[in-house]
Amino acid sequence: MPHVLTTIAEAKEVLPEIAKSDTIALVPTMGALHDGHLSLVDIAKRSATKTVVSVFVNPMQFAPGEDFERYPRTFDDDLAKLDEAGVDYVFAPAVNDMYPDGVKQTRVVGGYAAGLLEAAHRLAHFDGVLTVVTKLFNIVRPNVAVFGEKDAQQLFLVRRLVRDLNLDIDVVGAPIVREDDGLALSSRNRYLSTEERAAALSLVRALTAAASNGDRGIREMISQAQGALMDEKLVKMDYVSIVDPERFTLVNEAYTGKALVLVAAKVGTTRLIDNMSAYVGEYR
Repeated sequence: MPHVLTTIAEAKEVLPEIAKSDTIALVPTMGALHDGHLSLVDIAKRSATKTVVSVFVNPMQFAPGEDFERYPRTFDDDLAKLDEAGVDYVFAPAVNDMYPDGVKQTRVVGGYAAGLLEAAHRLAHFDGVLTVVTKLFNIVRPNVAVFGEKDAQQLFLVRRLVRDLNLDIDVVGAPIVREDDGLALSSRNRYLSTEERAAALSLVRALTAAASNGDRGIREMISQAQGALMDEKLVKMDYVSIVDPERFTLVNEAYTGKALVLVAAKVGTTRLIDNMSAYVGEYR
């Protein structure tokens, strides 16, 4: 069974001793673990000699009216999965330990990329993400940190955080894990009814439609993806966007080369995101 650290003080006492003889890989999570999270754990185990998984539902990254209160909290089940996966340490602090003076204090603010896409639909979301990630980095002091590529904007911003603040951490991206029918794994998938679960596949169809039309240009890629989403009555599209994956800037019709297609939509009352790599222009 993993050693569970429930306070910052305990983590700061135990982990520096570990770091004297071992390298540490951190997998930050909000719990409600699924096979996608466990794939991150597998990468972490191959990247360092000791693995720490944090389980913390971070209130700072939820906008008013979002699902903070009902976000699934399944710690006993999570711990059993992490035990089976061979995790060494679980850091599971309380909210009042992470934010003893409340959450509206000092925060980390991202650059231009933090104001795009998700930011338009989730007010101050990335301030909350980058703040808690910075806190976790300072508490755990990992050599490696593993984040999922499904949250592509988050991954880009964490990498910029590490680069811009000169943190000596290797940020590793883990490929998206999908169900057999293509739906990206997400803790929020458990909110979906059977009918909504079927409708959620429109996100995958939208991404596939965009990627398969890369030779026809950006406008056609977006049009095809939007059409796939609008065909589903239970789906309300937030955005379909295409970015340069190296800079995370929105691209225009003149763009050619590697691209990342991103989609966000509500399926019933559940908001899902996904992305897929593509090539714009004649493939070389």
